[in-house]
Amino acid sequence: MPPVTPRITRAAALVAGAAIIGGLVVAAPANAMPTTGSPASTSPSGDRQNVGAEEFNACLVRTLFATTFADPDSPFAQAIADQIVAPDAIAHGSGTASGPQGLLAQFAADRERIPGAQAVIKHLASDGDLVAVHWQIAPDPSDERRGDAAVDLFRLQDGKIVEHWSLDQAIPTGTPASGNTNTMFSDLYRPSEPAPPPTEQQEEENRVFAVSAYDTLFRDKDVSILDRAFDPAYLQHNSIAPNGTAALKQLFVSGAQFPAQQSVISLSDGDIVWTFSQAVGDGPDDPLLAADLFRVDGGLIREHWDVVPTR
Repeated sequence: MPPVTPRITRAAALVAGAAIIGGLVVAAPANAMPTTGSPASTSPSGDRQNVGAEEFNACLVRTLFATTFADPDSPFAQAIADQIVAPDAIAHGSGTASGPQGLLAQFAADRERIPGAQAVIKHLASDGDLVAVHWQIAPDPSDERRGDAAVDLFRLQDGKIVEHWSLDQAIPTGTPASGNTNTMFSDLYRPSEPAPPPTEQQEEENRVFAVSAYDTLFRDKDVSILDRAFDPAYLQHNSIAPNGTAALKQLFVSGAQFPAQQSVISLSDGDIVWTFSQAVGDGPDDPLLAADLFRVDGGLIREHWDVVPTR
């Protein structure tokens, strides 16, 4: 199965991107719904059946990365960010300023930490008023084993980013003790039979399923969920464990201590569910602990990626 591509048409991308780069004011589609959610909502708000609005939001975020990351200090990048990011956009847990300047400062810090870095988007999801990006801060775009892995989450309203969360970690180097040599980004799962893309209803069912599995494992510490919700040979993109559920079971029953955490924000697009977690008892303003991506197919979790900040 080829990598999942976001539900965004080439025409929509060209129209919105050209309008922004050309200096026009880009308005959200007339039928886009305003957001009503809170930072800790368990699912996206807005009209989740409005695929056109979701495609438009995805296009805005792609355009932001494509036009500002390479030179975030330039007047051109500032002009683009001003078009896409609301002046009072909230930055959660990033330690940077709110609004366009805060996002550009994050990109500038990424490039200072990894000289010559390029932003390489690996997965992108748009669901309701949320857009999530799994990307590599890459000194060499052809090498997935260098640089940082990152997940950024955006909430949009009326064609503007109004909230932003960011998580990143250094890509582990050297030979992992687990023997798992999958990169943090590759798409490896191939179904036994081709299947049509999930419907909106199926995406929502996948979201509820994956979030429940995550909370059962990491909040309730019920390891039996691995037998019910995971493919025994699921593909793991965290080098701490090899593919399959056996090693993960052993990790949990070995006495290793994991703080209880739960999904507080989640979205679903295509066959991938994204969850963003906090420690149990944390409030909306506390930092996110991790971002996890789960590929769901045939009622089982088949593949997993994550980004867990370490600094």
